[in-house]
Amino acid sequence: MNVLVVADVHGDFESLSSVLQNIKFDFDVVVCPGDFTDTGLSLMGFSREDMMRLVLDELMSLGKPVVALPGNHDPVETHKIFDEYGVNIHGAGRVIDDVGFFGFGGAKTPFATPFEPTEEETERGLKKGFSDVENTKHKIMITHNPPKNTKLDRISTGAHVGSQKIRDFILHNKPDAAVSAHIHEAVGIDDLGATKLLYPGPVSGGWVGVLMVGEKTDAKILNLKQ
Repeated sequence: MNVLVVADVHGDFESLSSVLQNIKFDFDVVVCPGDFTDTGLSLMGFSREDMMRLVLDELMSLGKPVVALPGNHDPVETHKIFDEYGVNIHGAGRVIDDVGFFGFGGAKTPFATPFEPTEEETERGLKKGFSDVENTKHKIMITHNPPKNTKLDRISTGAHVGSQKIRDFILHNKPDAAVSAHIHEAVGIDDLGATKLLYPGPVSGGWVGVLMVGEKTDAKILNLKQ
């Protein structure tokens, strides 16, 4: 299975549309690990919920199954919109062709953004989602916040600001891959134990990721900016 990862849209509908139009490869599932909108965004008459629906409509226009969860900039009640679209994996799991997708959204920051769950809430949500997919052959874990002390949680100062609970969960449960977002400067691919880690970067830079899920799961990052 090939999984397309589109992260950190932040209401940049123009960049999203451009990137998706430039996809020239086959994929089976679309994953979006949060930040559909942004607290600093000028919405030009749209509500945040309207913007989220516009982004979801664009992702679903690709004609493939979509799974998604909220980022820290998304409204707390985002999961209700995801439920409405049938794409929610926030504290839940979904099985597609014997691949189990599960996760939990949001992230702690110093900026009091709309959705900042505690480490304990994140751990409980991941356990709940994992229970929905634990009998699948392959498992893909999706979070907005990256695991701590990896290439994906390092900010420009060099500090690691990711989640210890997410790191611990990966090491204990060993999903095939773990997809995250959130730290825009920490674009990359890494390994944590047996798990392949991926953050492709924000859509505004033209970035998407691809997970190749199989007996040996691998990942790549592509730039599709015109």
